[in-house]
Amino acid sequence: MSSLSRELVFLILQFLDEEKFKESVHKLEQESGFFFNIKYFEEKALAGEWDEVEKYLSGFTKVDDNRYSMKIFFEIRKQKYLEALDRNDRAKAVEILAKDLKVFATFNEELYKEITQLLTLENFRENEQLSKYGDTKSARNIMYTELKKLIEANPLFREKLAFPTFKASRLRTLINQSLNWQHQLCKNPRPNPDIKTLFLDHSCSAANGARALTPVNLPVAAVARPSNFVPLGVHAGPFQPTPAPAPNANALAGWMANPNPNPSSSVPSGVVAASPFPMQQPNQVNALKHPRAPSNSLGLMDYPNADHDQLMRRLRSAQTGNEVTYPSHSQHPSASLDDLPRNVVSTMRQGSVVVSMDFHPAHQTLLAVGCSSGEVSLWEVGSREKIVTEPFKIWNMSACSMVLQGTIVKEPSISVTRVAWSPDGNFIGVSFTKHLIHVYAYQGSDLRQHLEIDAHVGRVNDLAFAHPNKQICVVTCGDDKLIKVWDINGKKLYTFEGHEASVYSICPHQKENIQFIFSTALDGKIKAWLYDNVGSRVDYDAPGQWCTTMLYSADGSRLFSCGTSKDGDSFLVEWNESEGALKRTYVGFRKKSNGVVQFDTTRNRFLAVGEDNQVKFWDMDNTNMLTTVEAEGGLPSLPRLRFNKEGNLLAVSTADNGFKILANTDGLRILRAYEARSHEASKASIEMKVSTSAMVSSMSPAVGKIEHMDTSSPARPTPLPNGIEAMSRSIEKPRNLESAVDKPKPLELTEIVDPTQCRQVTMPDSKDSVSKVARLLYTNSGVGVLALGANGVQRLWKWSRSEQNPTGKATASVTPQHWQPNSGLLMANDVSENPEAAVPCIALSKNDSYVMSACGGKVSLFNMMTFKVMTTFMPPPPASTFLAFHPQDNNIIAIGMEDSSIHIYNVRVDEVKTKLKGHQKHITGLAFSTALNTLVSSGADAQLFFWTADSWEKKKSSAISLPPGKAPVGDTRVQFHNDQIHLLVSHETQLAIYDATKMECIHKWVPQEALSSPITSASYSCNSQLVYASFADGNIAVFDADSLRLRCRIAPSAYMPQPTPNSAPIIPQVITTHPQEPNQLAVGLSDGSVKVIEPSEASRRWGVGVSVTADKAGTENGRPSSSSAANNNSSSDHQQIQR
Repeated sequence: MSSLSRELVFLILQFLDEEKFKESVHKLEQESGFFFNIKYFEEKALAGEWDEVEKYLSGFTKVDDNRYSMKIFFEIRKQKYLEALDRNDRAKAVEILAKDLKVFATFNEELYKEITQLLTLENFRENEQLSKYGDTKSARNIMYTELKKLIEANPLFREKLAFPTFKASRLRTLINQSLNWQHQLCKNPRPNPDIKTLFLDHSCSAANGARALTPVNLPVAAVARPSNFVPLGVHAGPFQPTPAPAPNANALAGWMANPNPNPSSSVPSGVVAASPFPMQQPNQVNALKHPRAPSNSLGLMDYPNADHDQLMRRLRSAQTGNEVTYPSHSQHPSASLDDLPRNVVSTMRQGSVVVSMDFHPAHQTLLAVGCSSGEVSLWEVGSREKIVTEPFKIWNMSACSMVLQGTIVKEPSISVTRVAWSPDGNFIGVSFTKHLIHVYAYQGSDLRQHLEIDAHVGRVNDLAFAHPNKQICVVTCGDDKLIKVWDINGKKLYTFEGHEASVYSICPHQKENIQFIFSTALDGKIKAWLYDNVGSRVDYDAPGQWCTTMLYSADGSRLFSCGTSKDGDSFLVEWNESEGALKRTYVGFRKKSNGVVQFDTTRNRFLAVGEDNQVKFWDMDNTNMLTTVEAEGGLPSLPRLRFNKEGNLLAVSTADNGFKILANTDGLRILRAYEARSHEASKASIEMKVSTSAMVSSMSPAVGKIEHMDTSSPARPTPLPNGIEAMSRSIEKPRNLESAVDKPKPLELTEIVDPTQCRQVTMPDSKDSVSKVARLLYTNSGVGVLALGANGVQRLWKWSRSEQNPTGKATASVTPQHWQPNSGLLMANDVSENPEAAVPCIALSKNDSYVMSACGGKVSLFNMMTFKVMTTFMPPPPASTFLAFHPQDNNIIAIGMEDSSIHIYNVRVDEVKTKLKGHQKHITGLAFSTALNTLVSSGADAQLFFWTADSWEKKKSSAISLPPGKAPVGDTRVQFHNDQIHLLVSHETQLAIYDATKMECIHKWVPQEALSSPITSASYSCNSQLVYASFADGNIAVFDADSLRLRCRIAPSAYMPQPTPNSAPIIPQVITTHPQEPNQLAVGLSDGSVKVIEPSEASRRWGVGVSVTADKAGTENGRPSSSSAANNNSSSDHQQIQR
């Protein structure tokens, strides 16, 4: 059915609902399958009308469509079965068992047997799992809650749970507009046309010609109908004052109104290429092409004819503001002032006027600040410390245009206009008042120059990050009236032309899988662009018609704009995207502004604006101002402001070239917890009695015992056989004095040799001498650690929110809970008869709901909440040795096998789609790159294979370079960098970085001297700025990911217990990294224990220490000698270094 037909069905549904044809409404919902009425479904489910429930469901899904659908039908039929048992209707229960539940026996025979056994019980509550079953009403409520979650997660119900937002009686309005249009074309229009039927076109006479002066009014008797019908014109008047935009070719007006867009929904390619915005059609009459004056509606243009004013007065009198109330949308509970960050907790002095601020998307207390001097700084607001300062300078003057070079010579002063983090937190973008943008790579509290672009002629007014075509890009706009899109390497991808004035701001966004950019210009025009170079899709007028900024709510469902007119009047509004009209205008601006007000949104709930020397707050659902905060005074007339992601901290600029941090209760907890950890770290540092020189004592205290080594031994990556050497760190730009105080010299190695030098926590109940840790994962949410033992048993540890851990994320400062369901079930895999030869493997779903694992037997899919086995597949032989979910389709799994093949398996249809062959030994690693559409596989044969990820054809194979005489044995692991281009390859003999586009090795490091033992495991940090590696002798090394320069060694004495004389050596088997904290790692040991390790609070990141001169026994020229450094298991590791 076409898009227009689909929209027509929605109009008819609205009409039927307004006319109280309830049965017809739900019948059409079911037969069309366009809208699943969750309220109606709830009503029938709670009433126990099971036949109607299943009949209604059948219009949208069938039992065997997918696992969600199967679970939905199972829960309904199970409840029906239990109710029959509860009323002792055994005959009905047997009938349900045979007719309704039998279908599930083929999927889970054990479960079907267990359900059947309930017939033998006098009371089914004797079954342990049903012991808490209450009465029928409460059981149905519990069932419905589960059903609702399943329906919302089921991809078949995407875009079907929300009714499009449009005005009441829309179908009547369109009919009236049609009649009006027909009447306007009459040659001799009558003052009061007599409309007798809708079945034929209206005409007052045979000829068409001049336009009518009066609109059509449809009489009550126009159509024969039941007496309960109201006249067609009653609901909304004869002609609507805000006509809907003409339907576009793809009719996507509805998607903007979807309150819960799903980015994984599929949209035909033709839809993406066309416009998702209301737009005029080329066949509209010429009169519509010449608007007279802007209105308050994005879609309405005034008609330039003599009777326009009279007509518009009549239309306004007929206007209705009623919105569709079918179905009703939930509202927020009333706003509480305690939710707002209103309490001033700190004041920081920047040194020049703060122009722009942005909090890191994951590190809630890390703030980037851009200034009028062109300076960019990073602040850790928890410790009130400026971590990095980068003064403005042009990185490569020769690459700049002559215009820019001449401008800089004449007027060297330059200001930041915008500073913004990328969504993944790996980059900071900075735009300036002259031509340039800078992009820095963020690397563990360090900024590295990444990209400089001469982007626009004149001022670059705004900068933002976007992800068109699944690649990270930078979007910019400027005084040259252009919007440009650049890839992260500086290649220009798009240039959007069409604005007639300087482009003031941009707002990239995504609805479903349609990506677009809103832009505003200084003439008050708002335009929207798709990534296709076709041109602007809309032409709106912003309130105030001057400087306007647009922002979406955090969940992307609501669009707001804030701006100021040339006269100084400020506007804060919410837009109705589906109609391109203003939905609400917020009030509370008290006086004319001399500049442009700034605003921000948070928690899908609050709006904040800096104006009148204070911060003003609104609840999104209330046009009246909620409250104001003066922040203890000292704010400029128009303060800049920015919330952190959680909305518990607010940064506000001050009049004395600084900024203040405001917090709510949760924000205060975060800051106090940070201060408490810092205090404990400082206290530990003092107790260690570390003596330093006068220069060192002026620096921030170093925690514990830290040695330094130059890169002449393990710190320097070895030259590659082809003569290419790793990038020299000597070419780094010089640091300013402020940053030099906090950082080690670039060529120094920090050694962590004592437990007091780092934070660590051992997972409770983790030590298991009979089962070493074979695989280790963090949950994707970052709140838990999952370990798979060599015995096939998986164990889960979770952190919870507390005053010591307000975020609830994994941390080495708090001991987590060994988590198990009330049933006491273990997540135990089938184990082969020879467990020593088994290769454990594991993969976790993106939403942490399911884990898939194997240990020599069948692959099992476990529910992470109940630990129950949902299904098993791929029984041996051959056994599975590695598992990887396809990044774009969780139903597709790449499974490495012990027979050296790779199976591409479709879970949904339980079928191996294809087998990839080429390796000589079992598969040890699989990694997907969505950017390159590539699957990389590694094997125990030390070979890498590159495959296309759709046709599954082999692109290239390559053997890793082994030391002379080394046989190609041992596990080879692969992991993609966040850029999806660089590939980390680890083997017991080496670490290597490959460029996957060329399928070539570009950097390599081999074990040597202090770190000469075989590598056991390696992993990128979450931001891909670091590489962690564990070694067979217990050492852990931290490398810079770009060049494999060694920056830190964590000795086994720092995190392992003292070995006893007769104990077996403990080996770090596997290492993994936190998904949001780049300096946190977890290590699984051969004794079964799991540890989470982080830097000390004083250093906060690996590789930060203080230059010292060690005692003569272990130094050469002020640095540790290689023999001293290599002896990392000796007793000297446990002795105090005097400084």
